[in-house]
Amino acid sequence: MQWKASEMTSSVIANIPSLWREMSGGRSELPSLQNDRDTDVVIVGGGYTGLAAAHRLIERGVATVVLEANRIGWGASGRNGGVVSAKVRQSFPAIAAQHGLETARSVHRLCHTAVDELEALIEALGLTQAGFQRCGNLRCAHHERAFKSIADEAEWLQRALGDGDQRVLSAEAVHDETGSRAFFGGVLSEGVGTLLPLAYVEGLAEVLVKRHGLALFEQTPATGIRRTDGGVSVITPGGEVRARQVILATNAYSGQTEAGERIRTRLVPFRSSIIATEPLAPAVQQRLLVNNRSYGETRRMMRWFRKVDGRFLFGGRGAFGKHDSRVAFDALQRSMISLFPDLANVKVAYRWSGHVGMTLDALPHVGRFDDRMVFAAGYNGAGVSLSNYMGRLAADFSLGDSPDVSLFGASNFRRVPCYPLREFGIRLTAGWYQLLDAMGR
Repeated sequence: MQWKASEMTSSVIANIPSLWREMSGGRSELPSLQNDRDTDVVIVGGGYTGLAAAHRLIERGVATVVLEANRIGWGASGRNGGVVSAKVRQSFPAIAAQHGLETARSVHRLCHTAVDELEALIEALGLTQAGFQRCGNLRCAHHERAFKSIADEAEWLQRALGDGDQRVLSAEAVHDETGSRAFFGGVLSEGVGTLLPLAYVEGLAEVLVKRHGLALFEQTPATGIRRTDGGVSVITPGGEVRARQVILATNAYSGQTEAGERIRTRLVPFRSSIIATEPLAPAVQQRLLVNNRSYGETRRMMRWFRKVDGRFLFGGRGAFGKHDSRVAFDALQRSMISLFPDLANVKVAYRWSGHVGMTLDALPHVGRFDDRMVFAAGYNGAGVSLSNYMGRLAADFSLGDSPDVSLFGASNFRRVPCYPLREFGIRLTAGWYQLLDAMGR
């Protein structure tokens, strides 16, 4: 089989303005590839997945090259909300009902291992600038049925999987913590947390380059991949990288060039947007989100929120349009004010968005496409910890190992049917979800 080399389908794009970019303070640019190179494993994509894979390969003494099409943190790794969760988009009871209790237990174990591995990596590399903390996540119910559903799920997790991290909170307790009267109760997950996403990925890249000698190239898009007698050759504008194995770590941004085609046709991209306010006045600061966790609601078109640097961050998943729009950000701000009236007169200082890679089964996947190409992708909006862990697993696959990944295996990573119609399907699905949310269903 041949993987076609082609010209880039999009040019290198500048940094994305955001609160994370403002807080990062800037850093030195890394070079782009300007010659041919030989290595053991070449990784396409310099986000969480690609860099975690590189770290794992370095641990195992394997020569590695990482190619990033833009700058480190340009994609989802630098744009996300920094919520570190131990879950997938499917609920664990739903996984048990469809695949059996032991499978649900194995997926649950993988999700919690991912959080532990992320914390261990941050501690081992001294990435204090990442601001990682296990502050917990509070899921807030937007109506009574939703509260009963998440409370029942918390009870099931304790009974069936022995997960004691879940604690059900009353409507009054949720109000006392969040400062909002919009919720009917909630479930607190105590073993998870938050980080500063761009600071983490930039710090990880810096340590791998300066301390471990990683060959990491920015502004080096992989325009094609071809098989060779000894392995693969990844083609870039500045040269080719010849290796025994290639790892694709491009996730929701796999459409930039033909090199990511195998991932692109298996993902449905949803746009996720974030706004960040000006610093809050002390009185408002003391009323809202008093325990500084991450928070989310139970609507299908879920909204999440947290405080960072004295500001209120509010994010939500959207589906309409390929680019940012003021209309979408204004709608997000209205949603924020409807939940938190105290923010009605607080100005929004930052607006940014990015793509979330959704899979048909709502699960992430890792494994082999063939004997020379490995991948990890499809985090469905819950990838801060899982993308790091899946990167490590992808590295192991590239060295011939076969780690147990349960439902996350390659055989379940299916192509999207009628792929050219995906945008219509996204709009239809999102519109239906919005209607159900509006009806309180």
